[in-house]
Amino acid sequence: MVKPRALTPGDRLAVVAPASPFVREEFDQGIDEIRRLGFEPVYDESVFARRGYVAGEPAVRAAAIQAAWSDASIAGVIGVRGGYGSVHVLPLLDRALARRARKPFIGYSDLTSILTFLTLGCDLVAFHGPMLAGRLGAGESRYDRESLLHALCRREPMGELAPPALETIRRGEASGVLLGGTLSQLLGSLGTPFAFAPPDRYVLFLDEVGERPYRLDRMVTQLRQTGLLAKASAVVVGELPLCDEPSGEAVGLTGRAAIADVLSDFGGPVVIGFPSGHTIGPAMTLPFGVRCRVVADSRPRLVIEEAAVE
Repeated sequence: MVKPRALTPGDRLAVVAPASPFVREEFDQGIDEIRRLGFEPVYDESVFARRGYVAGEPAVRAAAIQAAWSDASIAGVIGVRGGYGSVHVLPLLDRALARRARKPFIGYSDLTSILTFLTLGCDLVAFHGPMLAGRLGAGESRYDRESLLHALCRREPMGELAPPALETIRRGEASGVLLGGTLSQLLGSLGTPFAFAPPDRYVLFLDEVGERPYRLDRMVTQLRQTGLLAKASAVVVGELPLCDEPSGEAVGLTGRAAIADVLSDFGGPVVIGFPSGHTIGPAMTLPFGVRCRVVADSRPRLVIEEAAVE
């Protein structure tokens, strides 16, 4: 894997909108937070483009990313928000340019598509981390500052990450390259030129929001039937907010219970409740494409064993 160059104070971060439109107030608050982090946000008027439920024409959205990769004065790229639309830009992105640029790319949710494009299509480390709307724009109650800055700025492994709400579903210990993202996005990529196609013995991170338990079961079952689940050495699951059954005969059934059940016979360790991506509190940043170790015991933890930047 190629590692991006580490960010330093004063570096310019390009702000891009590959997916849905956003609320201007949240955007402005996110811009302010980037400045408080010590970086200089950079964007042009194209970020405010609109076309129905996406942030402008695909060519406009892709051009903003390509321009950031091409501009030597830009050190990294961060998304405004998820929603939908990142898949539109994938055919328009230049893999060789992304790899040469070696710039950190930060996003989650719908931007899972771009994280997969970079990690598995370009062999470039990328970051499952907070975006402007709803995260950076809301301050440190919605994102974890320490993990973000460590992942992006420090040329050393992040080490042990043991958030207090993390739970062990299946005990054990396993290592591999950390990959994944939002489950529905990973499945949506299958059968395309941008498919999620991880190597053997990888560590799978799964994030999701607003999916009822049976839908989580369906998606993980599909992942199993593709053979991609069997290739994983371990599974780390996010917090799954808004994934509990709201009413009806299955009232009380939780997303976590559904995931625990469908992964009950998985061959390696499984932990659940890792706060990255869609979270109810501060979201931690995870580097995709680096080696990690999952320890699932009475004190479950994820250990990032490799620096994400150089």
